[in-house]
Amino acid sequence: MNVITNEHLERTTKDNSLAKSFIHELLTSAGVTINGSNPWDIQVHNEAFYNRALRQPALGLGESYMDGWWDCAHLDDFFYRILHAKLEYQLKKSKRLTLDLVLAKIINFQTKLRAKEVGLKHYNLGYSLFHNMLDSRMNYTCGYWKNANTLDEAQLNKLDLVCQKLQLKPGMRLLDIGCGWGGLIKYAAEKYGVSAVGVTISQDQYEYAKENCKGLPVEIRLQDYRDVNEQFDRIASLGMFEHVGHLNYRTYMKTVDQCLAPEGLFLLHTIGSNQTTYKANGWISKYIFPNGMIPSIAQIAKAEEPLFIMEDWHNFGADYDKTLMAWHANFQKNWEKIRDQFDNRFYRMWNYYLLSCAGAFRARDMQLWQIVYSKRGVLGGYQAPR
Repeated sequence: MNVITNEHLERTTKDNSLAKSFIHELLTSAGVTINGSNPWDIQVHNEAFYNRALRQPALGLGESYMDGWWDCAHLDDFFYRILHAKLEYQLKKSKRLTLDLVLAKIINFQTKLRAKEVGLKHYNLGYSLFHNMLDSRMNYTCGYWKNANTLDEAQLNKLDLVCQKLQLKPGMRLLDIGCGWGGLIKYAAEKYGVSAVGVTISQDQYEYAKENCKGLPVEIRLQDYRDVNEQFDRIASLGMFEHVGHLNYRTYMKTVDQCLAPEGLFLLHTIGSNQTTYKANGWISKYIFPNGMIPSIAQIAKAEEPLFIMEDWHNFGADYDKTLMAWHANFQKNWEKIRDQFDNRFYRMWNYYLLSCAGAFRARDMQLWQIVYSKRGVLGGYQAPR
């Protein structure tokens, strides 16, 4: 398979027959057949799909699916195959995409004002959607499937793993940056006897978490992480760093440093990228997580030096495939309960989101990292639980 040049791309996108031929060749190399009989093959209903997908690969592919231009019985398998085959490297970036990348390097898309967009557009979609998709504790991050058979077991495992890694003890004070619906801090307060503060920028999460943690030594705040200015024995952040943005990574780490006690521990739980980038997938950014981006090892390391000592780096990204497939199964099972709140385009969008991400984790195109930091180094060494 030859890499398509910019000149070839311009010529191909003006001729639908050429675009169809190129996409056919591209997909065939990944074991995917157009209008084939395998569950991972795509069924094309609109011939304009080929130009649209080639002109804007991520955005065009996703939007054309939302519009019903193509279907696939097993979207997760389709994405696993095209990402495992690294088809994106067959396309050179267009001038427009290159310009977008340059702008992403210099414009802060995650200012305090912009940071609220993801709360408004995603996390405030309604309690019923997430209640019917997530586990009983409303955890919206990757579960830990070691010795787990159900989503509830995997999420309970994850919560306890975090608490063990933080070496929580009764009387400690815990900060949860991006506390979601309060699953971690509720569990930590009940099972480990800590007091906790959770911050979120989502009004819906704030209201639910307050009620969820009622009667416990837990405070929930509708607050940007940059406005926290007090000390804690332990700090955790699960699934929030993906919304911080590379221009704010250093600010984020400095905030944690200022808030963490000298002998404290900090656990960062984040999706990770195999390579450094400065811009999210165009479709995900537009429809699912506005202004988000996935950090690389290099970006995280640069941001935390020399503030912390990295005690442990744990990758269980393959578990996100299982988590997303469990969320999708719940979404499908419970769709009739919530369908009056959404339209068919949303239904297709949400399926595409969950299954494309599952395929990406299955292909190991994305990772899930739990990183434990100390400020001075754990005396005698840190023993990481697994």
